[in-house]
Amino acid sequence: MNKTKEVFIIGFALFSMFFGAGNLILPPSLGKSAGDSWSFVTLGFFLTAVIIPFLGILAHAKLQGTMYDFGKKVSPIFSTFYCIIVYIISIALPAPRTASVTHEMAIAPYFELNSLITSFIYFSLVFVFTLNRSKVLELLGKFLTPLIILILLAIICIGIFNPPSTMLASTFKTPLVSGILEGYQTFDAIGAIVVGGVLVISMNFKKNASFTLKQRFITRAGIIAATGLLVIYAGLIFNGALFNTTFKEGATRAEVLSSLSLQTLGNIGATLLSVLVALACFTTAVGIITGTADYFKGLFKDSSKAYFITALVGCVLGVAVGQFDVHKIIIVAIPALRFIYPITIMLIVLNVLPTKFASSTTFKLVIVTTFIFSTPDFLQFFDKNILASATNLIPFANHHLGWVLPAFIVLIIVNVFENLQPTKKLT
Repeated sequence: MNKTKEVFIIGFALFSMFFGAGNLILPPSLGKSAGDSWSFVTLGFFLTAVIIPFLGILAHAKLQGTMYDFGKKVSPIFSTFYCIIVYIISIALPAPRTASVTHEMAIAPYFELNSLITSFIYFSLVFVFTLNRSKVLELLGKFLTPLIILILLAIICIGIFNPPSTMLASTFKTPLVSGILEGYQTFDAIGAIVVGGVLVISMNFKKNASFTLKQRFITRAGIIAATGLLVIYAGLIFNGALFNTTFKEGATRAEVLSSLSLQTLGNIGATLLSVLVALACFTTAVGIITGTADYFKGLFKDSSKAYFITALVGCVLGVAVGQFDVHKIIIVAIPALRFIYPITIMLIVLNVLPTKFASSTTFKLVIVTTFIFSTPDFLQFFDKNILASATNLIPFANHHLGWVLPAFIVLIIVNVFENLQPTKKLT
C-alpha cells in the first residue's frame, strides 16, 4: 500500500513539473481556433505534448542516468554540448516564462506591482525550493498538484455540462499539424528529459532501491502523469472549442483562459484561476532549475557548490527575463524550438527502442539527418527565402516538419542494413 501511495505521489509531482505556463494557456486557445475540428487538433497536440514526453520518461526509466546519457551514443562531445544547450534554453525561456505568466494572470489584475518585483519574489521562492530539493517530490505531490487538478476539473466539467448553443468552424487548414506544432510550445519533450532526471535522482533520497524497482516506479509514475496531462489537455481544448463564440476577436491565450474560467466558475473564477496559474507555473520553474543544477553538479564531480551556483544563476536569469511579457518570450522561443525540438524527439525515440535497433551508428546517422533537415526551418524564421527552393522539395517542410520523414527513413534503412549483415557473413 505504501508503495502504491508513493507511486501516486511521484506521479502527481511529475505531472505538476510538466504542467506549467505553456501547458495552461495553450489548450483553450487551441480549442478556440480548432472549433468543430477540435478532436483532430487534440490528437496532434497529444503527440508532442503527451506521447513524446511519456516516451521520454520511459527512456529515463531505461537509462536511469542523467540527460547526458540520452546523447552519448552519438558522441560524448555531442552529448555534452546538447545538454548545455538544452539547459541554457530551459532556464532562459520556459522557466522565466512561468514568472511572466504568473505576473500577467495572477498578480497584475489585483496588485499594482512592477513585473520586475514579481519576478524577483517569484524566483527567490524558486531558489529556496531548489536548495531543499529532497522535499520537492513530497511537497509537490501531496499538496500542490491535487489542488491544481481539482480547479482544472471544475472548469472542464462545468464547461462541458453548460456550453453555449453554437460552435464556430475551425480556422485551421490542417488541424492535426496545427496541434502537433502547438505542442512544441509546451516544451514538454524537453521537460521530459530535464525533469525526468530530477525524478530519478530524487528517488535516491527515498531509499536505496534496485534498478528494476526504480524502473517500475518511474514507468508507473509516467503513466499517471501522462494520463493526467491527457485528461486536462483534452478537457481544456474541448472547452475552448465549445465556448469559441464567446471569446472576443483577437483574444490572447491568457485572455481566452481567463474568459473560460469566468464563464464556468462565475465570480470566483478569476481568483481560482490566479491560484492555479501561480501553482502550475511555480512547480514547473522548480523542476527546471533543479534539473539544470543537478546536471552541472554532476559535470563538476558531484560538487554541491556547482549545484548552488547553477541554481543561483538560473534564478537570476529568471528574474531578468521573467519581467518581460509572455508574447515576447514566446516569439523568442520559436527559433530555439525549431532547432532543438526535432533532435530531442529523435533522441527520445532512439533511447526507447530496444538496443538492437539503436546502435551507435543508428544514433549518429539519424541525429545528423534530423539536424540537416531541420536546419532550413530554423534559418527560415529569420529569413523565409533562405533555402526556400530546397525546402519546397522536402515532404512536410512547409508545415515545419521536413525532418520527420528523412529521420525515420534513415532509421529504417540503417536497421535493415545492420540486421542483414550477419546473414551475409554466414553465406
